[in-house]
Amino acid sequence: MTEPFEIKSFLRGLTHRPGVYRMLDAKHKVIYVGKARDLKKRVSTYFQRSQAAPKTAAMMERVARVDVTVVNTEAEALVLEYNLIKQHKPRFNVLLRDDKSYPYIYASTNQKFPRLRFHRGARKGRGRYFGPYPSARAVRQTLNDLQKLFMIRNCEDSFFNNRTRPCLQYQIKRCTAPCVGIVDAAQYRKDIDAAIQFLEGRNESVVNAFVTRMEQASRAQEYEQAARFRDQIAKLKAVEAKQLVKRGDRKDLDVLGFASNAAVHCVTVVFIRNGSVIGSRDHFPRLPGETDKAKLLNGFVTQYYLGRDAPAEIVLDAEIEDAAVLEQELRVRAGRKVAIRHRVRGDRARWLAMARTNAQQGLNLRVASNATIQRQFAALGDAFGLEEAPERLECFDVSHTSGEATVASCVVFNTAGPLKSDYRRFNLSPASAGDDYAAMAEALRRRYKRVKKGEVPTPDVLFIDGGKGQLAEAMKVLAELELDWLTVVSVAKGRARRPGAERLYRPGDDRPMQLPPDSPALLAIQQVRDEAHRFAIAGHRQRRARARRESPLERIPGLGPKKRRELLRQFGGLQGVAGAGVDDLVKVRGIGRSLAETIYNELHVERQ
Repeated sequence: MTEPFEIKSFLRGLTHRPGVYRMLDAKHKVIYVGKARDLKKRVSTYFQRSQAAPKTAAMMERVARVDVTVVNTEAEALVLEYNLIKQHKPRFNVLLRDDKSYPYIYASTNQKFPRLRFHRGARKGRGRYFGPYPSARAVRQTLNDLQKLFMIRNCEDSFFNNRTRPCLQYQIKRCTAPCVGIVDAAQYRKDIDAAIQFLEGRNESVVNAFVTRMEQASRAQEYEQAARFRDQIAKLKAVEAKQLVKRGDRKDLDVLGFASNAAVHCVTVVFIRNGSVIGSRDHFPRLPGETDKAKLLNGFVTQYYLGRDAPAEIVLDAEIEDAAVLEQELRVRAGRKVAIRHRVRGDRARWLAMARTNAQQGLNLRVASNATIQRQFAALGDAFGLEEAPERLECFDVSHTSGEATVASCVVFNTAGPLKSDYRRFNLSPASAGDDYAAMAEALRRRYKRVKKGEVPTPDVLFIDGGKGQLAEAMKVLAELELDWLTVVSVAKGRARRPGAERLYRPGDDRPMQLPPDSPALLAIQQVRDEAHRFAIAGHRQRRARARRESPLERIPGLGPKKRRELLRQFGGLQGVAGAGVDDLVKVRGIGRSLAETIYNELHVERQ
């Protein structure tokens, strides 16, 4: 039996040293974790009769016991508090849903032919790391731009070391094929150095270097090479024009804006790297009953930055209590100075205003997320374990009648609904007729070659209408194109073929996922799947009707309008032509034996 908690004796025995306290309820569950410079003074305030904050009063009604841990310094207390909140997730602390590390771009500069790739996790490898980036999507987009600009390899070493001829990346001008010696190490090193300078924000130096290389190639009469450098300069200028902010201050900093409506709180982190805004991310910390901006920010900043690398400077929307001790701890962890500021001027003030605007926008969207499509997209992100809600969905379906007039559809949805300007249909080749797997593979290959070239935006989730077979074919195609990192889901209708019974298959999963019939995510999947089905059937019917209106003679190569008219006139119509033999057809003016045999074979195959 648990002994009753004696408040007075407990408070008398408390020390004035720094430490961490844990509030537990009657079920011994930790409901709040706090730190204090002076444990006795801080904890005693919770047991005073007059409680100003409703949140504190509600919490204290549930407290059955308090545990404390004494430490040597306030910095140690800060770190212990962070670890305990992360471990117990107490309901009365500021909690963050997003605990994932941010992605980086990794350059393996220690290799003879370095590669650029997506990286998440500990940065222990030899080479250079650039970031962090606000999302995986931002990294993919940057890598895509770098491939266009500098033609740097991004393939795995095992793939690179075993090539005997250039791959698709070389053919679409995304790589200079160092794997087969088309470019030497010295030339390739210049390209990787330029890419690194670009990532460092030294765009002007990169342009000047390309101008010099273009002039040198021109003087040496290497005009193809000079044209390549000219095109790269043009692409660089285009990318520069898209950059959001470009300043003389080359510092790395994060700017945090805050917005709240008392029930929902939004903290937007704007990432400034090399003086340019590279993106932002919204966070929605939870703290029941608390509305004080400074307290919310204090809890958020502590949890957020003790769990990841901090930039040289953090600009906040308000002064926080733990700024000094947090600076000290971050300085120790980073091995350099980290400044936390809230009074700023100039560019920082403008960035802070932008962060506040983004936070308010994020709050508005969050409040409005109960609206159907926003809620559905957020639910999709949760269902598939994505780090953020998807913004672009694509779905493929195939339609035919016993192999006739096979058409594949691709429909696109974004956060505003169907994006009909991006819908596409694919009239598939006769080789795919009647084979759903081959038809799906052909459509995906045609579509995602364009995605690979950057001509079409990359979706956040790709849906395939079908089961395991269609999913396997899709993954083969995406692996060929080095796009198998995409989130791919196949949607099978289930045995009953009733809405709500859909089974979802994902690569590597042994069992299908089945969402509840009323799940917002499932409703979104049904809508996208049904739209792809409708679009495919409409295309198939149009193609089939067109084929049936068209004379079989029109599909025979080498048989023009004049020869068709002559055949119909000589034999009295199509039925007569179809009944004629090769020797009869040869007698018609302009029809040789080879063409006659072609006509005979085509018409007799058509009638089988």
